[in-house]
Amino acid sequence: MKTSALILTAGLVLLALGGCGRPDTSAPAAVSAAPTEKRYFLTGEVIAVDPLRKVLIVQHEEIPGYMPAMTMEFQVSAGDIANAKPGQRIRAEMIPSDQDEFRLEKIWPDDRAATAALAAGANALRQDTMIRGRGVYREVGEELPAFSLFDQSGAVVQSARFRGKQVMLNFIFTRCPVATMCPASTLKMMETQRLAKAAGVLNIEFVSITLDPAYDTPGVLKEYAGARGIDTSNFSFLTGPESAIKDLLAQFGVIAAFEGAIIKHTLATVLIDADGRIIHRADGSVWEPGDFVARMRRP
Repeated sequence: MKTSALILTAGLVLLALGGCGRPDTSAPAAVSAAPTEKRYFLTGEVIAVDPLRKVLIVQHEEIPGYMPAMTMEFQVSAGDIANAKPGQRIRAEMIPSDQDEFRLEKIWPDDRAATAALAAGANALRQDTMIRGRGVYREVGEELPAFSLFDQSGAVVQSARFRGKQVMLNFIFTRCPVATMCPASTLKMMETQRLAKAAGVLNIEFVSITLDPAYDTPGVLKEYAGARGIDTSNFSFLTGPESAIKDLLAQFGVIAAFEGAIIKHTLATVLIDADGRIIHRADGSVWEPGDFVARMRRP
């Protein structure tokens, strides 16, 4: 029954398959990103944050073959500046310019505890996916898989955090240009959040997991949510190790094929009850927020 249901679901959602842009993310120590732009991997500690100038002062380690360890200023995005804190360990890609200015992109938290938590979560999820084998796809009635990911603020989020709460979960990525795919799904999640609040549904969390963790860092997700005016008090955007994302896609039956610069993917939105069980699923973006709210439990 499980296998036939998966085949049927995959067949249906392939009707909604969309193509979205994705860059080449293969990267040696220094990567040519444009004819005049090179990227260098950097690790270090944030010393100070200047929100007005969108500048981080970072004490970084040696960049082999390019520069010694030193403390210097870096331009960063609005999302990254909002997440940064003095004393925070980070890893990033550094891009120099001809004007002796430097910027950081693809900034990730790099403290030991966070790194260990995500690695342990990814390993456990990998083992769970392999053990489930052909039954990897989670049917309605089965439990939410355990995971550990970063949210849009760079905090580690473990699935156990949602125990005792209802969860509405989907998969998107920030640069999807197809209006009927990720943008439509995000708008519907926002409308569901609004309707749930109006209906008095108090114990509900909304979760969007990225399909494209190579690009969608916590800072990128922070900016994505902020640009849309999303209330993140109970709406989390999650990212993390690519292996963990792939295993979650498999377990939720989401098809994502990376073909060169194109992501072709399907959509799935699920509702999980306070006991951690999947109670409803909608494939594609043709679903009604009111239908999900009607299935949510009130206090």
